[in-house]
Amino acid sequence: MSCDKPRNKMGLTEEEFLAQYDSGNYERPSVTVDMLIFTVTDVESDNYRKLPEKALKLLLIKRGDHPCIGQWALPGGFVNMDESLEEAAYRELKEETGVDKVYLEQLYTWGDPDRDPRTRVISTSYLSLTDSSGLDIKASDDADDARWFTVTYRVFKEQKTMDGENKTFERFSRLTLQHENETLSAVLKHTLKTEGRLSRWETSIEDPGGIAFDHARIIAYGIERLRNKIEYTDIAFSLMPRYFTLTELQQVYEVILDKELLKANFRRKIANRVEETNRYKKDAGHRPSKLYTYRQEF
Repeated sequence: MSCDKPRNKMGLTEEEFLAQYDSGNYERPSVTVDMLIFTVTDVESDNYRKLPEKALKLLLIKRGDHPCIGQWALPGGFVNMDESLEEAAYRELKEETGVDKVYLEQLYTWGDPDRDPRTRVISTSYLSLTDSSGLDIKASDDADDARWFTVTYRVFKEQKTMDGENKTFERFSRLTLQHENETLSAVLKHTLKTEGRLSRWETSIEDPGGIAFDHARIIAYGIERLRNKIEYTDIAFSLMPRYFTLTELQQVYEVILDKELLKANFRRKIANRVEETNRYKKDAGHRPSKLYTYRQEF
C-alpha cells in the first residue's frame, strides 16, 4: 500500500519545496551572544578583627574596535553558521577573556531593531555565577582589556501617574560598575504600564554611563534574575569552597540580594541545604567557627 507524500498549496512535496527555496527572500539579521559572568569576592579590611566583607563582581572587556571603541562591554560576539548558540558563547568567552571552564545558563534574547549601529543584531545572553579564584583572566582577540568590576544596582526613585483608568508606575535604578579608579554609572527606567487588566514592564536606558551598546539593560536584567534564582535554587553554593561557615554563606546571599538578612531566619531557610562537619575555622580575633558543607542530596 503506497502513501502519497504531503504537498503544499502549490502542489510541492517537501523535497521539491526545499530544492527551489530561495533564502534570499528574507533579510537575515546577525546573531550574537553576550555573557554575564558574576562572582563574589572578599573585600580586604584594615581591621583584622573584622570578618572580610563580600563584593559582587562582573567580568567586562574593553572594546578594541568600532563601534563603542574604548568602552566597556560584556564578553561576546557573532555566532558562526556552523555552531550552536552555546558553542558560540563558550568560544567567544575563551577568545576574549581566556575563560573556558564555567557553567553558562541561557538568560534572555534581545532584539530591539536599533540596539547595534552596524546592522540588525539579535543577541542571546548567558548567565554564570562562578568562583573566580581559579580563573585566569586575560584579554585577547578584539578586546583591549578584561577586568572584574564591582557591581551595585539599586532603585533610587519611584513615581506613579494616572491617565484616566490607565495607571503608569515608573522606577528609576542606577547601575554602578567600578574597577580601581574607573567608574561606570548607568541610569535605567522601568515602566509598569497598566491598561485595563493588562500590565507589562518596559525598561529603557536613560544614561548608558559609558557601558557599550544596550549592555547596561542586559546587566540589570541579569542581576534581577540572579537575585530571584538565589531565593529558590542552590546557585549560591557554586561560589563556596567545600567547607564554609554559615556566616560566609550568609554574606554571599546578602551581597547578591543587596540587603541584610536576619541571622536566625537565614539559618532556618538553608538548614536542609547544608551539612554540619567536625571541622572549625579560626579567624584572627574571633572564636573558632564551625564549618559546613553543601548537602549533595539536596
